[in-house]
Amino acid sequence: MTLSRRAMVAGLGALAAPLAPLASRPPAPRSVTPEPPAVPAGRAPDQLARDESFWGTVTRKYRVSPDFVNLENGYYGIMPEPVRLAYHRNVDHLNELNSHLLRTTYKAQADAVRQRIATLLGVSTEEIALTRGGTEALQNLIAGYNRLRRGDAVMYSDLDYHSARYAMNWLRDRRGVSVERMVVPEPATRQAALDAYARALRDHPRVKLLLLSHMNNRTGLVLPVGEIATMAREKGVDVIVDAAHSWGQLDFTVDDLKADFAVFSLHKWMGAPLGSGFLYIRAGRLADIDPAYADETYPDGDIRSRVHSGTVDVAPILTVGTALDFHDALGSAFRQARLRFLRDRWVHQVIDLPNVEILTPEEPAMYGAITAFRITGRTSEADNVAIAEELFDRHRIFTVARNGPARGDCVRVTPALFTSRDEVDLLATALRGLASRTRG
Repeated sequence: MTLSRRAMVAGLGALAAPLAPLASRPPAPRSVTPEPPAVPAGRAPDQLARDESFWGTVTRKYRVSPDFVNLENGYYGIMPEPVRLAYHRNVDHLNELNSHLLRTTYKAQADAVRQRIATLLGVSTEEIALTRGGTEALQNLIAGYNRLRRGDAVMYSDLDYHSARYAMNWLRDRRGVSVERMVVPEPATRQAALDAYARALRDHPRVKLLLLSHMNNRTGLVLPVGEIATMAREKGVDVIVDAAHSWGQLDFTVDDLKADFAVFSLHKWMGAPLGSGFLYIRAGRLADIDPAYADETYPDGDIRSRVHSGTVDVAPILTVGTALDFHDALGSAFRQARLRFLRDRWVHQVIDLPNVEILTPEEPAMYGAITAFRITGRTSEADNVAIAEELFDRHRIFTVARNGPARGDCVRVTPALFTSRDEVDLLATALRGLASRTRG
């Protein structure tokens, strides 16, 4: 769910107007430093997560607008300076060499990117195929899954990504299957989520394919996907895991997902340019996904035959290595600790309010940066667009309304690595004021 036309116009108008002072926000950095950050030796992730001096050096790796507090970083991730500069060089390089680059060195360079990704995830290069993002990867896996027979069923939840749900619905006509929808419980806990999926699989024995979000884009809830995927496998159900949001936010490998099929984004939390992602198919399962549109560019036994995007801008892929260098300079554990700290910082200042509902639990394994909130009783699209508008108009805090949860719409809050402690404190103060004005 995106902002309404009215909300977008209001937001643009507000940006054009003189800005209200951001009293609680530190001034924007005067300079940007392009070198990758260096993690101090001997510091534990949870300890370093609270060190604003260190994270201030990380902030200076990003060019961030001083005109508003950006807490809507779930759409895609701002490139840090080393990545942005490399991307510009690669755009120029591609433009200069033209098709000579595509016909000579590009494939080897793309394979090197696949190797870097595979090493980081703990899999083989032959299990990775590059895509233009997580959505394309999801659509290719869902559409290509060929083990469904008429009379079978597929299943997704209320929190799964909308484009993936549309593709699952398309299977009704494509494969002659029925489509089942389940609801992830609120308030969510690890055990409640496990029980809900166990019940759904028990009540729908014809299900053969399950879509499962590792971290969903609506509320930020992180599911125990390894346990759910194992449970599904025991019932003969294959799982496609959507890990587009979790990779780069959370510290995990593919083995932790326990799934044979998964999708990832590179332009969200890895900070690569827009237009980069990949899919994963475990070795031995490739034949269960059809080649894309009967493509013959690669043989059937090559995972790259499961993606065909035509002639695309390859500069994002050429820049992935620099993005992974930046990621490695911090490391997954330190990134995860900082993002959870920022989430906890604002949530723990408002969680006591009787009319503020936080839609991720207090179990650290079940959240990262993304968390949504709801004002009790304000569950419509219009309600939550209005809340997001108020946060922007009164406080210059940018968030976004989200729909999908069975119990009503919400507002999503997504800090990033460049977000400061003071900025999430500003959000908490704004929410306390908003909650006091709307308390019935």
